[in-house]
Amino acid sequence: MANKERQKRSARQARARERAELEAIQSASGTSQASTPAKAAAKAPAKKDGKPGIFARMRTYLHDVRTEMHRVVWPSKTELTNYSVAVLAMLAIFGVAVWLVDTGFVALLVGFTGLRG
Repeated sequence: MANKERQKRSARQARARERAELEAIQSASGTSQASTPAKAAAKAPAKKDGKPGIFARMRTYLHDVRTEMHRVVWPSKTELTNYSVAVLAMLAIFGVAVWLVDTGFVALLVGFTGLRG
């Protein structure tokens, strides 16, 4: 768990350094560029009704997806194995539990009605 926290912390520090460098470059050049997808979308050419075109929206969406995928903390191989085993074990346990309950209901119905289905 400590390794995962360390990775998150180093990723946050790297993003903070990138933002600081970008702000330093922008302040040195005297220009203000759009740094967020919302600002980038606002710069996209708008239609008459004020919404950006389909390709601009698709581009913004794909950019947002890419940004989020960089933020994902992927599990290690051992964590993935442990999670998979836990899920399969729970599936087996709940499968047996549902089978037992179903068998019990069928036995009750057969005993109550005397019908065999």
